[in-house]
Amino acid sequence: MPGMVDGIKEHLWMMEMNFGSIQNEECRIDSIAQSWATISGAGDNDKKYISIEALENHLVDKEAGIIKLLDPPFEKSKLEPGYIKSYIPGTRENGGQYTHGAIWGIIAEAMLGFGNKAVEYFRMINPIEHARTKEEAKKYKVEPYVIAADIYGGNLAGRGGWTWYTGSSSWMYEAGIKYILGLKIEKNILRIEPNIPMDWKEYLIKYRYGDSIYNIKVINKNSETHSYRINGNKIENNEIILNKNGGIYNIEVEI
Repeated sequence: MPGMVDGIKEHLWMMEMNFGSIQNEECRIDSIAQSWATISGAGDNDKKYISIEALENHLVDKEAGIIKLLDPPFEKSKLEPGYIKSYIPGTRENGGQYTHGAIWGIIAEAMLGFGNKAVEYFRMINPIEHARTKEEAKKYKVEPYVIAADIYGGNLAGRGGWTWYTGSSSWMYEAGIKYILGLKIEKNILRIEPNIPMDWKEYLIKYRYGDSIYNIKVINKNSETHSYRINGNKIENNEIILNKNGGIYNIEVEI
């Protein structure tokens, strides 16, 4: 989507201009740099963990139920980041939740093996969590059944922004299904590589591939090794070659 591409370009340019630096008065941290250090594979191993910890400490606002894009917002400094400075501090990209960025943070948590935090933040930014009560719904002001492109921080903390048009809804599915539940398919090969809370006992996935149905049961034993069975038969290499020509396949995965 052009809007997402433009937004990423804007933030890449911001990083080149030394925004997101502890030396700055405003925008001392930007979540895109923090999460993409892990997602891109470009960050040194120790820096990935330091970056995601900084995101948790400075950008996760549990009271408002949001993960901010940057902090502090642009307002009075001489820094000129472009169009986002025209937004009121705490709204949209200027210190509010830019939902693409929030989800990338969740994906980074999962990739680093922090299943507890990935699920906690996934639930936190789920729209329905902003409308559990009448008071919360009145503050949120937008539909609780679609992803909002942004949610405000600052004085308007918790108010939803643009809905229905954002590509962050597909990223939300990607975060939940691929990175948390671990359903990964590449070149008709299925693997289960979850990052879930340690206290989850099991979960079920029903997946259709062509004319075939795959009933997948994942059992969490908090083990260092995984084992796969398909229709009762053990699979040695822990991967399933998918068949799209019909049939029902029952897969049991112990992790």
